[in-house]
Amino acid sequence: MPRMNRKPGEKAKDFKGTLKKLIKYAGRYRIGIIAVMICAIASATFSIVSPKILGKATTKLAEGLMSSIDFGYIGRILIIVLVLYGISSLFNLVQGFTMSTITQKLCYRLRREIVEKINRMPMKYFESRTYGEVLSRITNDVDTLGNGLNQSVTQLITSLTTMIGVVIMMLTISPLM
Repeated sequence: MPRMNRKPGEKAKDFKGTLKKLIKYAGRYRIGIIAVMICAIASATFSIVSPKILGKATTKLAEGLMSSIDFGYIGRILIIVLVLYGISSLFNLVQGFTMSTITQKLCYRLRREIVEKINRMPMKYFESRTYGEVLSRITNDVDTLGNGLNQSVTQLITSLTTMIGVVIMMLTISPLM
């Protein structure tokens, strides 16, 4: 059902104010959000460091083509890289689980507060709107907020960490590059 006075994809009138209110509203989950940030940074860091270590195996393999290949050394490097990618995946799993839990708790709390507010509203409000319109707004808006929080926060942190980490790795490999 279309919304009144809002078009699909329309921006909020006061995005900064809404964002500040959302951050304040999510304040009780601060420790969990910090844990999500730490896990996202750790996951991205292990994913970024792994190719540099894998490069050592590639270099040793190329050197071995000229004489003899040290499979023991290459095997140890590959095990280290496998462990690093495993740790990265573990941090990513913890991050996703924690953020999903926080988002679900936040949405549950928001829905509960919306129901409490609806129960206090005068009947006149409901006489001017259809029952489906009221439920649609509650359901769609809270679900959209939950999905946005769950995906956007972790994606933003991971992308930012990856971008900074890749630049640092490039500079450590070759500053002239």
